[in-house]
Order: sequence, then structure tokens, then C-alpha cells
Amino acid sequence: MTTYKNCQSCGMPLAKDELGGGTEKNGTKSTKYCSHCYMNGEFTLPNITVDEMEERVKQKIVEFGMPKFIAGVFTRNIPKLERWKIEK
Repeated sequence: MTTYKNCQSCGMPLAKDELGGGTEKNGTKSTKYCSHCYMNGEFTLPNITVDEMEERVKQKIVEFGMPKFIAGVFTRNIPKLERWKIEK
């Protein structure tokens, strides 16, 4: 089983997730997704596109006081994450 350090939907470090990660339908912790993206075995935003996710994460990073160019650096790999591999 693969161990992920970052959410495979938004890229957030799983160690920074205040709930310790998302959950599967049976209540176990997801090893792949954070609690912002995945709860009870389902994506919290099931219809979001990869481009919308990038923009959403950029906005959150800027809200935390980071410069926009840093937000761009942090989000550039979102399309390579597991959730988005099938979309494009």
C-alpha cells in the first residue's frame, strides 16, 4: 500500500490536516486524501475540476499570508496528483 505525504486531491501535507485526514465510508482514515477534500468515502467537492482546485488552493495559500508566486509554486503539481490523473 502506498503511503502519501500529501493529499492526492489538493496537495496539502497530510501531517497538517487538523482532523488527521479524510475518512472512508467505514470510518477509517484515508491514507490518500485530507479532510477538506474527502469525508465518508466521498469527495467533498465531487464536481470540481483540476483548474478550479488549483485556483481554490492558491486562494487559501494567499489567505495564509503567502505571496501569490509562492502559491503558484505550491499548486503547480496539483494536476499530477492521483485524483486528477484520469481527468486530463
